[in-house]
Amino acid sequence: MKKEQLPDITGIILVGGKSRRMGRDKAFLTWDGAPLFEKVLHIFRESFATVLLVGGDVERYGKYGERILPDLYPGSALGGLYTGLYHATSDYIFVASCDMPYPSAALLRYLCSLKGGYDCVVPETAQALEPLFAVYAKSALPAMLDLLNSGNFRIYDLYPQLATRYVGVTELAPFSEGGRSLVNVNTPDDFALLAKEPTP
Repeated sequence: MKKEQLPDITGIILVGGKSRRMGRDKAFLTWDGAPLFEKVLHIFRESFATVLLVGGDVERYGKYGERILPDLYPGSALGGLYTGLYHATSDYIFVASCDMPYPSAALLRYLCSLKGGYDCVVPETAQALEPLFAVYAKSALPAMLDLLNSGNFRIYDLYPQLATRYVGVTELAPFSEGGRSLVNVNTPDDFALLAKEPTP
């Protein structure tokens, strides 16, 4: 049975990265028969009535039919996050990067269910926080703008300023497939390791 889309949340996919470490556009690396970007787009279309693509060019992304937003502050993930949140007409957004081979709709929905009373809902892996598979409220915009205007592009520096709900490894476990749902692909070595894994 098809799940209902989540109300009052806009899906934001960041597609404007330069893929410098990869050496080619990682959004269109093919994994399990489809570009990585399309895997993220699929679960977003299932989950949200509105999906916005931030930082992409019309030539590459126009065929998908989603609204494409130019970065208001080009050059950083924080700038892309700010752009998506600024343009969203909903009170909350859920943001993801375009290079996730195993994005989980169950994890997405769980994180969204925790948003009440918080400016951010951020999962935490064994290694670090994952700011680009997370929930942000419109109330976070002023703090984001202050960081951007000061030249600080670290999303991690945003969280102490806001009401942030951290979702730890143990709490994530039922939804994250041992952390696999939060994996992204940044380098040729990352993609080579991915290619050795069995497809889902």
